[in-house]
Amino acid sequence: MSHVPFLGELLSLLTALVWAVGVVLFKKSGETVSPVALNMFKNALAAALLVPTMPLFGVPFFPNRPASDWALLAVSGVLGISVADTLFFMALERLGAGLLAVVDTLYSPMVIALSFAFLGERLGSQALFGAALVTSAILIGAAGRPDPGRTRKDIAAGLTLAIASVALMAVGIVLVKRVVSEAPIAWTTTVRVLCGGVGLLPLLAVGKHRRAAKAAFTPSRSWRHMVPGAFFGTYCAMFAWIGGMKYTLASVASVMNQLSTMFIFVLAALFLRERVTARRVAAIALAMAGAILVTFR
Repeated sequence: MSHVPFLGELLSLLTALVWAVGVVLFKKSGETVSPVALNMFKNALAAALLVPTMPLFGVPFFPNRPASDWALLAVSGVLGISVADTLFFMALERLGAGLLAVVDTLYSPMVIALSFAFLGERLGSQALFGAALVTSAILIGAAGRPDPGRTRKDIAAGLTLAIASVALMAVGIVLVKRVVSEAPIAWTTTVRVLCGGVGLLPLLAVGKHRRAAKAAFTPSRSWRHMVPGAFFGTYCAMFAWIGGMKYTLASVASVMNQLSTMFIFVLAALFLRERVTARRVAAIALAMAGAILVTFR
């Protein structure tokens, strides 16, 4: 498949779209389900779909890969899924989907910086300028009056959680860039999600998390949003995300992923009735311009 022109970029764009759908559904789910329980549920459902998907691609669960690959995927899963996604859902509660999408633009510059430092990737001045535009989006989008029902304290806490989440996601994917470039997508995706789910299991020892998880896994009206959210936001998005990283530079894929900002902004306004402001529109425009500059460098 690697001979398909711009395959990595196309998969990264698909990631942005299905992730945006997932985020809106997760926001609705988060109104009745705790962040930890929601993370457990979406990982469990994604794993249940991923494991039987592997034979369809002719991929064995135990391919001839070194132990270091398993270790890197495990660490990446715990950092980028167990911890980062839980922090993401906590930030989503406090910021809302639209503002969190703008804050999420930090992901690209972080991946670019880490790729430069540890993967030896090099980008020209045009791409660096594009990354600067993406970075500036957060400064514009996060400023201004908080949405109704949210306080400055909520915004500050949400920003802290979101930045920590994005940083861990960036570390997680850069950590396994070599592995995903060499190994089958179905295998790397499945192992990562399974490890991300296992990394949350110790939290079941805490009473409130155990009760919340039990409620989340019990069929209810919340499943109307949780099930499709897990399907699009984890199962589909994870496949496309890993594929994008496999077939193009990590730094380029990360900026294409950033177009989810635009998709989330639109979907949040349409389905969550979140406020549309001039600041956030400007942030969306900057993020898109930056993505285009980096991708077509």
